[in-house]
Amino acid sequence: MEILHVVGARPNFMKAAPVVAALHGCDHIQQTLVHTGQHYDFNMSEVFFQELGLPAPDVNLEVGSGSHAQQTSQIISRFETVVLDGKPDLVVVYGDVNSTVASALVCAKLMVPVAHVEAGLRSFDRTMPEEVNRLLTDQLSDLLFTPSEDGNDNLKREGVDPGKVHLVGNVMIDTLIRMLPKAAERLPKNVPEDYVLVTLHRPSNVDDIDWLTSLVEVLQDISCELPVLFPVHPRTRQRMAELEIWSSHKYTGFQLLKPAPYLEFLALQSRARVVITDSGGIQEETTFLGVPCLTVRDNTERPITVDVGTNVLVGRNTQQIRKEVASVLAGRAKRGSIPPLWDGHAAERIAAVIAG
Repeated sequence: MEILHVVGARPNFMKAAPVVAALHGCDHIQQTLVHTGQHYDFNMSEVFFQELGLPAPDVNLEVGSGSHAQQTSQIISRFETVVLDGKPDLVVVYGDVNSTVASALVCAKLMVPVAHVEAGLRSFDRTMPEEVNRLLTDQLSDLLFTPSEDGNDNLKREGVDPGKVHLVGNVMIDTLIRMLPKAAERLPKNVPEDYVLVTLHRPSNVDDIDWLTSLVEVLQDISCELPVLFPVHPRTRQRMAELEIWSSHKYTGFQLLKPAPYLEFLALQSRARVVITDSGGIQEETTFLGVPCLTVRDNTERPITVDVGTNVLVGRNTQQIRKEVASVLAGRAKRGSIPPLWDGHAAERIAAVIAG
C-alpha cells in the first residue's frame, strides 16, 4: 500500500510526524512525504523536520508565497504530476491550509482516496480562508479523522457519511507529549521568570494597520507590568516594520524576537503566565499545558478549547484583552481540563484505521 502525505505549513509538520511514525511499523505500507513549500522560511519549515524527526521530504513543490489563488493553483498544477507518477493508494492531508484543499481537489479529480487528519473543525465564519479549505476538504475526503466530538457533530450536520468519520483525538498533542521533555532543555537564555507570550499572524489582525497599532499599544502597556515576549511571524514583522514598531525600544519589557523553532516555542509556552495568540494550534497546546490563552479572534474552529480548556476569546477588543490579562495577573485565570482522547495516541488510532 502506497501512502502519500502532504504537508505545507508548520502546523502540518507537527500533525504529520506522529502519523508517519505510527505507520512506519506496518510492513505492507510504503510512505512518501510531499512538502508543497507553502512555508519557506527556515525557522518556519526545514528546522521543524529536524526537530520532529520527520524524514526529509521526498518531493518539494517549492510553491513559495503568493495570493491564496496563486498558491492554490500552483500546488494543484505541480501536485497533479506527483500523483500521476506515484500512483498512491491513499493521500493523507492535514489541517486547513491551501496545501490541504489543493491536494484533496487533485485527488478527487484523479479518483485517488483522501484521508483528512483534523477533520470536522468549524468556525462558521466563511470570511476565513481556512474555513473554506476545511469545508471543501471534508466533502472531498474518504476518511475523516476528527480530534473532538464537535467535529463529528459538524460532519453529521453537513451530511457526511458517518462510516467515513473516525474520532481519534488530537495528533498535535501526540507531538507535544513526545517533545515536551526535549523542549525543557531548549528554553532560551535570559528568559524572565514570569512573562506574557504573544504570537500573531492572521491577516485580520496584522493587515489592519489601525487595529495592529492599537493591539501593539496594549501589549506595550502590558509589558510595563509583566515582560512581553513576542516571536514575530514574517508577515507580522513586515507590517510592524511599516509602522516603525520593529525598531522601537520605547518599552524595555516589550521584546520582539525572531520566529522560534518548535521546541523553543513549546518551552516558552509551557512557562508562560498567559499566551495571547490568534493561532488555532496554540489554543490546543495551551489547553493541554494548562496555560491561560487569550485568542484575538471573534470565533474559533476549536470550541472545545473554550468549553473545556483554558482558552478565552477576546476578539478585537482592547478593553477585553486588558481585563483578561488583569484577571490572570490577579490569580483569577481560567482553569480548564484536557479534552477526551488528547492522550498522545491519536496517531496510533489513525494508523489502525488506515492499515486495518
